Amino acid sequence: MTAGGIAAIPRAPGWLPLIGHAVPLRNPLEFLKTLRHTGDLVRIHLGTLPVVVPTSHELVHEVLLGKGYEKGRLYDRMELAVGGGLATNETTHIPRRRAIQPVFNDEYMEHYSRIMAARAQRLSDSLRPGERIDVDKAMSGFAIGSLAECMFSSELGHDAVESVQRIIPVILETMLVRAVSPPVTDRWERWPMTSNSRFIEAARELRSVIDDVIERTSRSEEQQLDLVSLLMAAQDPETGLGLSLRDVRDELATMQFAGTETTAATLTWTFHELARHPRVQEAVVAEIDRVVGEGPVGYAHVGKLEYTQKVLQEALRLHGVTMVMRRVKKDAPVTLGGYELPAGTEVVLSLYAVNRHPGLYENPEVFDPEREQPDRKYRLSFGAGKRKCIGEGFSLMEATILLATLLRRWRLEPVPGHTVKEAVSAMAHADSMPMTVRPRQDA
Repeated sequence: MTAGGIAAIPRAPGWLPLIGHAVPLRNPLEFLKTLRHTGDLVRIHLGTLPVVVPTSHELVHEVLLGKGYEKGRLYDRMELAVGGGLATNETTHIPRRRAIQPVFNDEYMEHYSRIMAARAQRLSDSLRPGERIDVDKAMSGFAIGSLAECMFSSELGHDAVESVQRIIPVILETMLVRAVSPPVTDRWERWPMTSNSRFIEAARELRSVIDDVIERTSRSEEQQLDLVSLLMAAQDPETGLGLSLRDVRDELATMQFAGTETTAATLTWTFHELARHPRVQEAVVAEIDRVVGEGPVGYAHVGKLEYTQKVLQEALRLHGVTMVMRRVKKDAPVTLGGYELPAGTEVVLSLYAVNRHPGLYENPEVFDPEREQPDRKYRLSFGAGKRKCIGEGFSLMEATILLATLLRRWRLEPVPGHTVKEAVSAMAHADSMPMTVRPRQDA
């Protein structure tokens, strides 16, 4: 039995006529965390647009798995950058996922791991004792460059890697503002010097760069193991159908925007938490020494660095994805949490807030890699079900390799007097995180 439609759903505090919840959304992370006090299903307003927010892990899981939902406003507003990629396209999602999945098999993952390890080693070699670095910028540069190197062959992709490293930060900085802005702002898109206009310019440049690499790759007769070549050769094993060149471009763009900030933010917060928890850092270093030994960090080591991966996963839980937006399909309403949601209703899922819910985790604000985990289906940092992030293993491998490479040689110490604050884009990233590089033996 339903309790009514959207109007019956409790409205979050802070609403004002015309502007909705614009004031509390100035601090979106804190606002999203507090919504659970209003109820398991809460109504907020983006300007005059009503949006519902499930705050319990059960309802979030239900939406992530539900067949009655499709891509939402965030994906609509990202389409210029990512097209109909795996993250957005509903009708072709399952066959496309089947085609792409082999790109992440053991053979190719080992190849990617060598690229990641080489790039991690270059970063380690570039550091100097006593140097102060912006960890958030260093990790972002590593993640963007590492993924771009995996995408583009060395023969064709040097300029593309440099372009992507410049473009992706602009998209990440502007995407969330673009998504949560009231619908009236759609008509402002082409105004100069706005976040929308910066997003549009960056998105078009990204697609142009990828198109150029795809075109040159299609003319090359050499077999490569880069992601462009592998996606161009990918086929759905059930139908034998491959991806069009446009599909390949959309998937590459989706991987860039979805994959880089997750890895970068996870690494940044991991260094922050390790500095605050020296015993955890000692345990991570001991495991790295035991598993890796003297040689370079390789693919075979990644799965054996179990405690290290627990630390990364805990950092991701605490400082993870801020929000995902879904929409009730246009053909029928759905019932969620006892309320009937009309077709077309926008639904916001904050994995960041759910992962800090005391109903899911004991002492959720505490960093504890050894904490008791909930049922696997409620570990939502990478999504759930058929839409769980296809690049989860890739991202964790990349983060593990970088962390192990740096910690074998260095320690990163907080800068006295500097307070790290959470800022928001797709992830809860650090507004700035200066840290001082110390040789390991001096720590």
